[in-house]
Amino acid sequence: MKKWILFIFIFFSALITTGCGKPFLSTLQPAGEVAEKQYNLFLLSFSVMAIVILVVVTIYVIVLVRFRRKKGDENKIPKQVAGSHKLEVIWTAIPILIIIGLSIPTVYLTFYFGDVKGMERVDEQGDPKHLVVNVRANLYWWEFEYPDLGIITSQDLVVPTGERIYFNLKASDVKHSFWVPSIGGKMDTNTDNLNTFYLEFDPEKSDEAGNIFYGKCAELCGPSHAYMDFKVKAISRDEFDRWVLAMQKNEEPELASELAVKGKQLFEENDQFSCISCHATTARDDRPEATRLGPNLADFGNRTRVAGYLEFTKENIKNWIQHPEEYKPGNLMYEKADFTDEELEALAEYLMSLKVQE
Repeated sequence: MKKWILFIFIFFSALITTGCGKPFLSTLQPAGEVAEKQYNLFLLSFSVMAIVILVVVTIYVIVLVRFRRKKGDENKIPKQVAGSHKLEVIWTAIPILIIIGLSIPTVYLTFYFGDVKGMERVDEQGDPKHLVVNVRANLYWWEFEYPDLGIITSQDLVVPTGERIYFNLKASDVKHSFWVPSIGGKMDTNTDNLNTFYLEFDPEKSDEAGNIFYGKCAELCGPSHAYMDFKVKAISRDEFDRWVLAMQKNEEPELASELAVKGKQLFEENDQFSCISCHATTARDDRPEATRLGPNLADFGNRTRVAGYLEFTKENIKNWIQHPEEYKPGNLMYEKADFTDEELEALAEYLMSLKVQE
């Protein structure tokens, strides 16, 4: 095969694959106030730069064609120009004006997005006006605490649409970065300071996305950085309130099978791998933050991912329990367990029964 044919094939193959992927996993498909304003700023910057490139290339081509050396002019010396104050002023002033023009909306939006005073506002009864979520990044999972509601969950962030959600961000171990591409720009989570910002989920765009968005860690944090994903469920305020009430009941569901009962016993009483020492199974977890070493498993049975990125199947749950290091290298669980097939089946059955809503 000729090289140019191979080159064309590779180029168009790469071009086609850029269109493959899940919807609303791109900054170019905004689904919230913050993302929309950032996208508009991007369009403004891109348009200005495109015009600049077009003007420069046009002038370059005109000069190249008009003043090219013609036949018979080999010994002709063109007119020598030492300088032009007018041109120098023009090509100095235009870039300055462009930079000023771009800096005005950029600086304005920087302060606009940085205004988080709303998270401190309360209503006449003294209740917070806005939902506040404490996000804690860990190797390699996410914890979401709703301090005003008294519930904690992990991996699945649940928020109401059509209102501002304020976030307190921090990390337990190394620097991470919280990012939901189609909702707003990323924000670092640090171990030594608290970062705050807000996001808003558009109701119509959320419905279009099936009420599901995906987030990622956007800061290289270790060997399993690429697998540090989380899911966002953006639902109506009424649905959110029902979810909160279900989580606040702080009760495990009744176990429907003997296998699940055995799984619970293994989860709580196993001497070698004491799951309960790191993982809570209800949303009201009063343990100090430093002792919450593993993801909260409340409502685990309603999740769609295992370990943040694997398909939610019993087989994947069992594989993750037995060989966590194979799926997330560097995670803080044991490298390998020695559960029997029967024990793995029981543990998976128990975990899949942890549902606060059907």
